[in-house]
Amino acid sequence: MNRPWDAEIEVSLDLVRELIAAEFPSLAPVRAELLGYGWDNAAFLVNGEYVFRFPRRTIAVPLIRSELAALPRIAPILPVPIPVPSFAGSPSTGYPWPFAGYSLLRGTPLDAKRPSARERALLAPALGWFLRALHGAPTHAAAASVLGGDLIGRLDHAKRMPQARTRFADAAAAGVFADGDVFITAMERLAPDDAPRPAVVVHGDLYARHLLVDDAGALAGVIDWGDIHLGDRALDLAAAKLVLPASELDTFRAHYGPIDATTWNRVTYRAIHHAALELAYGIDRNDRDLIDAALFALTALREQL
Repeated sequence: MNRPWDAEIEVSLDLVRELIAAEFPSLAPVRAELLGYGWDNAAFLVNGEYVFRFPRRTIAVPLIRSELAALPRIAPILPVPIPVPSFAGSPSTGYPWPFAGYSLLRGTPLDAKRPSARERALLAPALGWFLRALHGAPTHAAAASVLGGDLIGRLDHAKRMPQARTRFADAAAAGVFADGDVFITAMERLAPDDAPRPAVVVHGDLYARHLLVDDAGALAGVIDWGDIHLGDRALDLAAAKLVLPASELDTFRAHYGPIDATTWNRVTYRAIHHAALELAYGIDRNDRDLIDAALFALTALREQL
C-alpha cells in the first residue's frame, strides 16, 4: 500500500556525504548522521553543527525552495530562533533536487521531551507571542513576495474528512485509540466553509515535533518549515490545541490576540485532523513519542468538544 509519507528517493548517508563534499568543499571531510525522516525530507546532522535537509518526494521540491527564499526574510522578526539557510545545494547527476543546510538549533523536540504540566503551561505565552509575530503584518510583507498559497487544501473538508476516517479506523484496528467516532462527529459539525479567508504567513505544519524546548521546557526554536505559505492562520493556531492542556488556552489567546469564533472552530477542526495524522504516522513508524503526543492532543481536545 502506498502511503503519503513513502519516499520516492531514499537518501543514504553515503549520498549525503558525496553531495555535500562535492558542492561545499569547505565542509569536507563530511561527517554525517541521520537525524530522522519526515514525510517530505530526510534530515542529517553534518559535522556536528549543521542540519541538512534533502527532499524524499517530488512534492517537497518547491517547498524547500520556499524555505530558502522566505526564512531569511522572516527570521529577524520572530521572537524565537528558526533555521536560516546557510547552504543551498543544487540538483546534480547524483541527486535531481535542491537541498539545504542550516545551522543547528539547540533544543529537544517537544514530543521527545515529554513535558510536565508546568512545562506545558510555560509554552502557552511563548507560543502565543511567536504566532502573533509570525502572522503579523511586517512578517507578511517580508515574505509575501516569495510565497504562494495553500495548494493542497489543508482545510478542504471533502478531502480531509475521508483521511481522518481512515486514520481513526486504522488506530482502532491497531488497538491504540478507539474513540475516533467522537472526533469524526465533531469534524462534521465543524466542517470549514470555502469562503475566502485573510492570508498570513503560516508555518503550515506546527505541532510537537517541530517545537524545540530547552532543558527547562522553554520554547527554544521552531523547525521544519517545508509547509510555509500564505494561508489561514487557523492552521498554525491548531498547535495550541495539539500541545497545550485546555486550561492553558486562554493564556495562549491572551498573548496571541483576538481570535474570532469561526477561526477557533477551524482551529479545532485542523487540530483533530492533525492529531489523527500524527497517530497514524506514529503507529506506522512504531514511534512512541509521536503516538503519545497525538494521544495527549486527543485527550485535551475531547475536553473541548
